[in-house]
Amino acid sequence: MNAARRPPPPAPDDALYGITELAREHGISLRAIRFYEDKGLLAPRRINGGRAYTRRDRVRLGLILRGKAVGMSLAEIEHILSLYGDHGEGHAQQLDYLIGRIEAAMAELDQRRRHIEAMLGELGEVRAQLKKARSARRRAGKA
Repeated sequence: MNAARRPPPPAPDDALYGITELAREHGISLRAIRFYEDKGLLAPRRINGGRAYTRRDRVRLGLILRGKAVGMSLAEIEHILSLYGDHGEGHAQQLDYLIGRIEAAMAELDQRRRHIEAMLGELGEVRAQLKKARSARRRAGKA
């Protein structure tokens, strides 16, 4: 694991983080973090005009980035985050939703794979027929 991307040791629940610190930790720009704030996915405290992120904000940012990495829309990520609730009361709902979403994605990918395998089989047959026709033309001297 790259030392620059290694997660920091667990911090106390009341720890606060600056925007630069979060950006560096997650390998993203300050602009990206501000974008997630504008979309309502993050809500840092304001201290002396600066942004102060809690441990919860830090975890949410990681979840947002993980969701984006697997192709989720911001609306879907927002829905998943909202299921959790303010104190984790919706964690079971969140897990159920994610399991369902993952199962649906796996089924879709499995269907795509079967389609690709069928296409590869058809292309292989066409290629074999074309090679056979080419060989016949060469034998007949019509290269």
